[in-house]
Amino acid sequence: MSLVEKPLAVAIAIAVLAGFAPVASAQNLDDVFRKASPTVVVVRAKGRDVGAGGITHFIETGSGVLISRDGRVMTAAHVVNGKDEITVEGIGGEIVRAKIISANMAADVSLLQLERVTRAMQVARIGNSDAVRVGEQVMVVGAPYGLAYSMSVGWISARWPPNTIFPDMPLAEFFQTTATINTGNSGGPLFNMKGEVIGIVSQNISKSGGSEGLGFVVTTKSAQGLLVPRKVFWGALQGMLLTGRLASVFNVPAPAGFLVRTVAQGSMASNMGLRGADGILTIGGKEIPVGGDIVLSVESIPVVSEDNIEQIRNRLAGLAPGAPFKMSVLRAGKVIELTGSAE
Repeated sequence: MSLVEKPLAVAIAIAVLAGFAPVASAQNLDDVFRKASPTVVVVRAKGRDVGAGGITHFIETGSGVLISRDGRVMTAAHVVNGKDEITVEGIGGEIVRAKIISANMAADVSLLQLERVTRAMQVARIGNSDAVRVGEQVMVVGAPYGLAYSMSVGWISARWPPNTIFPDMPLAEFFQTTATINTGNSGGPLFNMKGEVIGIVSQNISKSGGSEGLGFVVTTKSAQGLLVPRKVFWGALQGMLLTGRLASVFNVPAPAGFLVRTVAQGSMASNMGLRGADGILTIGGKEIPVGGDIVLSVESIPVVSEDNIEQIRNRLAGLAPGAPFKMSVLRAGKVIELTGSAE
């Protein structure tokens, strides 16, 4: 090898090795975690459910992220929707009450309003989820199995457009990630290596019950686009759409309806008299709540699809506080009308 060729070969070798260097060093991960963790909160929601033995009480534990100085926290809808009482614990250990101010089960995202922001809490920076590419390194911070402020690191393995991956959540765009996600991570933030929030953890697909590298995260673009303050009515409800054969079994006098499972105490839906289920039947191997109201329409908008439910959210959000609205429900075989007031 000539004297000219030798420096050239060394330069090429250095360039190749640099291409295989880790995306972020341990120090960089430490920096991201220290920057990100004060923005993360642990969410605990007290709720009720109906089973074969009647009504049971439980506490759902999840995670969330503070996104505004006035105390707004983004989390997963399945953690808080339909719950009677919600509290949030910040990094300093202080516990603060919270309420839902926006919710969208069709994207599994909810927005909470804290009674106050503690001194230790910090507001997260929201990143551009559209700019995220498959192969980028990411970090999840949350409370898996209640272990608060646990970090896991992985990569973006896929991006799924709305209505392509989860039929029950057709409105959300999802990232798929290899970062470990377990029970308690739901609602927690997914950070890029700048410490910016690019998604809200929804769930993982697992045959074993543990994490298997199939974690799914709602992109911040989806979450922000669907979470409009005061779109809260459906945040007080847990239930399911009855369509097709199930609508026929329940004698629904419409193409479809929303079967109410639980109604949060003290909510607008509860105050107008909407009733939840009092038992469970197994139909076709699936547990179906029975005894509760079936919502047929709200403000003359039929409850036949997630798109129509979104229209109802928008209609109610557009009402002035205190303005009346009407709901048609099927109760014990009879169609009745309930009247509520917008919040």
